[in-house]
Amino acid sequence: MTNLQIIRVKGREIEPYLNELAALRINIFRDYPYLYVGDMDYEKEYLNTYLSCPESTMIIVLDNGKVVGASTAIPMQFETDEFKTPFIKHDMNVDEVFYFGESVLLSEYRGKNIYREFFKGREAAAREFGSRITTFCAVDRDENDSRKPQGYKPLDVVWSHFGYTKHPELYAHFSWKEIGETKETPKRLTFWMKTL
Repeated sequence: MTNLQIIRVKGREIEPYLNELAALRINIFRDYPYLYVGDMDYEKEYLNTYLSCPESTMIIVLDNGKVVGASTAIPMQFETDEFKTPFIKHDMNVDEVFYFGESVLLSEYRGKNIYREFFKGREAAAREFGSRITTFCAVDRDENDSRKPQGYKPLDVVWSHFGYTKHPELYAHFSWKEIGETKETPKRLTFWMKTL
């Protein structure tokens, strides 16, 4: 970790990192609570949303040039309808909202204040764009889920520390195939928000 570098790129600047980012998402989201069985083609299509939007932002962590972490953000108006609908239903102006996608970081790099840099960089992008609200969503799992690893701690406390509040009234359903499933099934994700 001698050559750790954190950079912020926008839109098409993400392209050189696309394959590594897709692989990193598959790797990290395989763990609880997402238990995601990844698909490279889907990942590239998903990341294309960020690639094609000039206002999208990605904070990338490099160790000797290798991608070991990343965090994405995009103005909500450029997101898919699945993300926008909960806000529209609650009479919120999506043009004022900046959506934070995933934050993925290999386990050996955690606990080094990189997560703080993820929030700092994405909130800076939101302010530069003129957004008033930042938001992200997280999968809902039963507290007694038998697949939960020993010692697992949800990130709720961390998100609260950064000023985010859970909004149970704002939720969406997204489908993916998880470990142990034979096909994709819908999962509920709840949004957290912060006013800048």
